[in-house]
Amino acid sequence: QVQLVESGGGSVQAGGSLRLSCTVSTADASTYCTGWFRQAPGEEREGVAGIFTAGGSTYYIDSVKGRFTISQDSAKNTVYLEMNSLEPEDTAMYYCAAETSLRVCLTGVLGVGVFNRGAHFTYWGQGTQVTVSS
Repeated sequence: QVQLVESGGGSVQAGGSLRLSCTVSTADASTYCTGWFRQAPGEEREGVAGIFTAGGSTYYIDSVKGRFTISQDSAKNTVYLEMNSLEPEDTAMYYCAAETSLRVCLTGVLGVGVFNRGAHFTYWGQGTQVTVSS
């Protein structure tokens, strides 16, 4: 069983920064990849950034490249999303998700956007709201 807890959301003005944290608790499994996803009201879920646990390969959607950075601290079992130069278009509920199936992770890389928008990811956090005002 895998449990994820996100934190770090909030409200900022355009140009500001936030850092999201996702603490991953695994009782009897190892995660192969973790992703940050977001969904705004009336919009489809999209993958924002992803990282493989082993090796640390990272992936980003074009709209956040150069502004967001995903990283992990294995000792703390935590994955971070550093968000800089935030824009009103970044406003959404942000979720982290982790996967214990390497096949799902690898298939996701070949899918649409980052980790195929989280399709088939098994474990999800409760979400944290990010609001950026202009």
